[in-house]
Amino acid sequence: MTRRTPAASAPRATRAARKGHGERRAPHLFLLPAVALFLLFFALPIGYALYLSLRSVRVQGLGLGSGARREVWAGLSNYADALTDPELASGALRVLGYGLIVVPVMLGLALVFALMLDADRVRGRSVARLGIFLPYAVPGVIAALLWGFLYLPDVSPFHFVLAEAGLPRPDLLDGGPLYGALANIAVWGGTGFNMIVIYTSLRAIPPEIHEAARLDGCSQVQIALRIKIPMVAPSLVLTFFFSVIATLQVFSEPTTLKPLTNGVSTTWSPLMKVYQDAFVKGDVHAAAAGAVVIAVVTLVLSFGFLKAVGSRTRQGESR
Repeated sequence: MTRRTPAASAPRATRAARKGHGERRAPHLFLLPAVALFLLFFALPIGYALYLSLRSVRVQGLGLGSGARREVWAGLSNYADALTDPELASGALRVLGYGLIVVPVMLGLALVFALMLDADRVRGRSVARLGIFLPYAVPGVIAALLWGFLYLPDVSPFHFVLAEAGLPRPDLLDGGPLYGALANIAVWGGTGFNMIVIYTSLRAIPPEIHEAARLDGCSQVQIALRIKIPMVAPSLVLTFFFSVIATLQVFSEPTTLKPLTNGVSTTWSPLMKVYQDAFVKGDVHAAAAGAVVIAVVTLVLSFGFLKAVGSRTRQGESR
């Protein structure tokens, strides 16, 4: 029998060490593209927005000539102006009223449609599911234009039918009905997506549970209220979470309807106010501060909601 000398086994040990080191580095190499995209398109814009929010432009004289306008450190003054801006506060209140209509109606319809599609002996389930989901595939601007022309009294077929019937024609683009008109666009477009999320969770419930409930004499309504809805509660929380975020960031619908009516101001929502500051007034520093304030409020509300739901879930499990 020949013995291996230390000199002969050293290259093999070195190759094994290099192989192990390469295997440890492989996951990090696969993560590099995702990390690079995250830094380039997410972290870097956020950092730049924070930088702009802490700066301002100082104008000397008439602001003409080189050196008349220069960027200086502003500290938290832009944030103070954003927090005391009455237009931003009014926009937040309008979005709050808009959200109180959109979120309950949209999630309620999504839950009802999902339960109906999940019921036994439903015909045309695939066609109905596609028909409910299809409005979500329509871009928000196109949907707002579509509904906007349906709201206009001069071109709307609904107003024509009401006029022929001698009934009053309501102006849906002014005053209180405007909230319902905007909410209708969001509900029409978002119900299908939320329905798919809830319906997927319903299909994941084991059929043995439904069968046991039927043997106990439960009706379809009782099965839905006592079994299905509690078991899809995580999906309901998820859809509520995304719906709240989308509501706080409403922009395309009121912006698209703005040329059709005077009822929508240029600062109807907080994001519209940020857009006006950045691209109409040319004050990107105030716009950056407003955007950061909106992002922080959204983050605080989202995490507060998730924490409240998590603590309530833990209390329910401990009982």
